Amino acid sequence: MNLPLFRTHDDPGPDFAGLLRRSGHVAASASAGPIPVEQYRHGTTCIAIRYRDGVLLAGDRRATSGNLISHRTLEKVFPADRHSGVAIAGAAGPAIEMVRLFQLQLEHYEKVEGTSLSLEGKANQLSQMVRGNLPAAMQGMVVVPIFAGFDLARGQGRLFEFDITGGRYEEAEHASTGSGSLHAGTVVKLGYEADMDAGAVTDLAVLALFEAADEDSATGGPDPIRGIYPVVATISAGGYTRLPDDELADRTQAIIARRR
Repeated sequence: MNLPLFRTHDDPGPDFAGLLRRSGHVAASASAGPIPVEQYRHGTTCIAIRYRDGVLLAGDRRATSGNLISHRTLEKVFPADRHSGVAIAGAAGPAIEMVRLFQLQLEHYEKVEGTSLSLEGKANQLSQMVRGNLPAAMQGMVVVPIFAGFDLARGQGRLFEFDITGGRYEEAEHASTGSGSLHAGTVVKLGYEADMDAGAVTDLAVLALFEAADEDSATGGPDPIRGIYPVVATISAGGYTRLPDDELADRTQAIIARRR
């Protein structure tokens, strides 16, 4: 293949992506700038907290497109398999697609090998998927999940944070992600105790999301009129369990009553 020649005024210089684009090897849109946030839905605040019997995952329900509320009941907490789960923040479309593929991969591994992948292996697999999304993240379609589960080998709950490059970091007590993560994480940090039971850790998670919604416009608070409450799930030796909305409504009303 001959080297492409350019006139002085049309030379892409050190811009390799520009060179490929001008040579016809890459479509112009492939290396376009960041996608405007108004063109896609963005999910926000999720938290994970370790407690006596395992781990808890929780997320608010709001999705935004720029300054608009584009969805009020978005699911951001999903089971990965029987003993693990994922909470997502960032570009909702790629995040949900990533979770579905992750669920399929774990199911396929279990069917082929006859046993489930270790919790460490699941975290590594999700890390590779986040790393694979890096080109899209550079255009604004960032996906930053939290992964948590009950480690059957160790007999305890474990949780992992990620960054957009696929970096995987295990946290000992709690983790948060999304636009309201600073506020939610502060509430969890102040209220966390090492040996909390399921009821206490659920109250802490609901309070954390409640306070995050009060400070961050992209985080959705409880909506008793529409019957919308956070998604909260616990993962213990008994498996993944999502808490019913009726229970979350009662706990939310207790928080409101204390505020009054």
